Amino acid sequence: MFVHSSNWLEIAEFLSTVGGRPLLRTMATRRFQIHGRSILNEGRKLHVRGVTYGTFQPSGGHPFPPLETVRRDFEAMVEAGANTLRTYVPPPLWLLDLANQLGLKVMVGLAWEQHVTFLDDPDRARAIVAEVGRQVRGCEAHPAILCYALGNEIPAPIVRWHGKSRTERFLEQLYREAKAADPEGLFTYVNYPSTEYLELPFLDLAAFNVFLEREEVFEAYLARLQNLSGDRPLLVTEVGIDSRRNGEEVQAEVLGWQVRHAFATGAAGVFVFSWTDEWHRGGHEVLDWDFGLVDRERRPKPSLEAIREAYAEAPFPTAGPWPRVSVVVCTHNGAQTLSECLARAGDLTYPRFELIVVDDGSSDASREIADERGARVVATDHRGLSAARNAGIAAASGEIVAFLDDDAYPDPDWLYYVAAALRADGHAGTGGPNIPPDDGLVAECVAAAPGGPIHVLISDREAEHVPGCNMAFRKSALEEIGGFDERFRVAGDDVDVCWRLQEAGWTLGFSAGAVVMHRRRDSVRRYLRQQYGYGKAEALLERKWPSRYNRAGSSRWSGRIYGSPASRTPGRRRMVRYGTWGGGLFQSIYEPAPGRLGNLLLAPEVLLVIAALGCVAALGTLWAPLLLAAPPFLAAVLAVLGRAVLSGWQAHPRVPGRSVFGTFQRRELTATLFLLQPVARLAGRLRNGLSPWRRRLPPGASLPRPRTIEVWSESWREPGAFVQLLQDSLASRGGYVRSGGPFDRWDLELRAGPLGGVKIRTAVEEHGSGRQLLRVRILPRASARGVAVASALLALSAYAAGSGRPQFAIAIGSALLLLIGLGLEGTGTAMNLALAELERLRWAVSAQKDRRRPPRVQAVPLGGADADTEIDAVRDEVRQ
Repeated sequence: MFVHSSNWLEIAEFLSTVGGRPLLRTMATRRFQIHGRSILNEGRKLHVRGVTYGTFQPSGGHPFPPLETVRRDFEAMVEAGANTLRTYVPPPLWLLDLANQLGLKVMVGLAWEQHVTFLDDPDRARAIVAEVGRQVRGCEAHPAILCYALGNEIPAPIVRWHGKSRTERFLEQLYREAKAADPEGLFTYVNYPSTEYLELPFLDLAAFNVFLEREEVFEAYLARLQNLSGDRPLLVTEVGIDSRRNGEEVQAEVLGWQVRHAFATGAAGVFVFSWTDEWHRGGHEVLDWDFGLVDRERRPKPSLEAIREAYAEAPFPTAGPWPRVSVVVCTHNGAQTLSECLARAGDLTYPRFELIVVDDGSSDASREIADERGARVVATDHRGLSAARNAGIAAASGEIVAFLDDDAYPDPDWLYYVAAALRADGHAGTGGPNIPPDDGLVAECVAAAPGGPIHVLISDREAEHVPGCNMAFRKSALEEIGGFDERFRVAGDDVDVCWRLQEAGWTLGFSAGAVVMHRRRDSVRRYLRQQYGYGKAEALLERKWPSRYNRAGSSRWSGRIYGSPASRTPGRRRMVRYGTWGGGLFQSIYEPAPGRLGNLLLAPEVLLVIAALGCVAALGTLWAPLLLAAPPFLAAVLAVLGRAVLSGWQAHPRVPGRSVFGTFQRRELTATLFLLQPVARLAGRLRNGLSPWRRRLPPGASLPRPRTIEVWSESWREPGAFVQLLQDSLASRGGYVRSGGPFDRWDLELRAGPLGGVKIRTAVEEHGSGRQLLRVRILPRASARGVAVASALLALSAYAAGSGRPQFAIAIGSALLLLIGLGLEGTGTAMNLALAELERLRWAVSAQKDRRRPPRVQAVPLGGADADTEIDAVRDEVRQ
């Protein structure tokens, strides 16, 4: 029977409800899934290209236009390139069916009284929770639903009234109720800058409304939101600009770059506010705002065509020029995961790349797998990871060399984000997040444990370090610094190359969209072996970069280290910057840096302190006063145990559908890993020479007394350049050098051992005509910890002698004399090194006393008889 097309909506509505069962919805039953920072639709990455729809004047019992109007709107959306729409109230089933028929997904808003102080009335709060569950069940887990929004912009004054924690707990309560109603559904809460401080890790997606009309501010804030979102996809759920106040042409221009920047910064999708100028709020039509892509009569504005073009390019335009990229995968017996790595790399959407596998002397089927996947294979003897990376660089034909681990695989758009970051900002290299896939219980716990591959960020878009499993560099920059240092055979190569590039004057970028899924170790034994290897690599790095490590053996970073939430110090007070009277437009969290105790509990070297306290307490069985070490020993043990337990607890919150035993099992294993990881890391450090008592210098003989040295210079240089030159010289000779901070009166601290050293203060006198006098004062200083230990030993020795225990007094006194001797020797050695290097500096500066600044090079005319002679003369003068 032929059915006229004008009646098909009525038939669809009838079929969708006949017998109370959604017949049309049986055609599509697969739900959307989260994979890293992407949303998957039937296994394929979905770029959400959305528009908001509503709110409207109620029609036919629903706050939506009539059926025919909705149909025309949806068809126009599809024609404009949109694939998703966002509603602010639950839509009727016929609207979901229509969206499903036209290939549109729906972000369903759940409506409740969020504009009032809803938590002050317990009955109201319970009613809201029940209503949210009812609304979700009313949608019948429809296959057109992309996700549910549990709320939209709870006003900042309301959140401040209730408090951050109470609001977060209530939203979690809503999440659990909604998840019980639709266990396979995805849920988010739509936030905005005024309450960005809300921490909602239980949500499946992060979502923010962002109305910023300055391009550079908009782009920078989206980069910030990516880091606030963690490892979840970010949806920019409202962008837009009012055409009534700004004009339709400006609206089109702004929406174009808003959409492009949303995708370029790594967002999973963006929604334009709104489809039409028709907009109702509180039962009244809003007539003084025109945010629509079409007007109230559905006539297109210029912004509709701008959005069509921007959505057609998402996430990046395929038209070039895009630089050629060489993807290098280094493997040694990695056949177990190599096949998936190469298969996913082969699915990259980037137009110009080659795939190179460096087989570092594998004895398994790695080479055969690489051949089957069509990769170009470079076979080498087993010489370690850095040598393999260098072989990949030599074989690469691309301008960019991107590195993947053989147990990782990239997001389909990975190379677009890599190339865009390097092309736009002039960095030498870039990296992105590495996110663990769902790999089972042990791998999940290992991902939450400390010691994983993490990035260190100076800002939201600039990195200090990017991990080796997801890093890319300009080939020319790598060749300039000589590639990777081949002493790093297993780990540490990425840290070293990042530091060397920055030392050469380059910068590193970070792109939140350049995502790599990186498998974590799937057994406790393999995890601990990895941590031992990292400890060994740290020992190698400390020998090469002594100034970047503190006395205890931990590396120094100027940026922020991004680890798992479990790595955060439990109980650390975090303050919200509300603004005066709660009026801040961007209200964020201020978290003070971890104090000394927090840093100590995180450092593997705390185990040495605990062991020393335990030994002293054990000796208390021979002499009771030594039992004074027992309370601090027990306190330290309890602190470490407590931190591990709390970290395991916060790493695995309760999840709907997971049993209580399953949650307990994860928390227990993660806490155990927090206890074992420092042991393995410390073993790797100590076995390879990285210890608090390490020495890099032979003993010196200079008397540790204050000295003042003068260095005369005929050639002008920045005052700080003298200090930097001296610091580099001291570090290259094996001294442990630390630069002074903004509140320190000294410039450099030099130590040769753990118990003594010198502090160096400088001043530069300007004597005109580029002449300078550098004054350097060297002051011997004992270690504060050494003085504290020596004082304790002196008191114990005196007490033992006074209590008639001469044997203990002699033993403790001998230890005290040894300690003092080591302190004096360390101070004398540091003094000797400082004097020697200052003498070298004095000689180097005096050797240049007859040199002057080179003259400014004049532009030489091309051609002419004397042109070449003049160029050579200028070049020689500059070279001198």
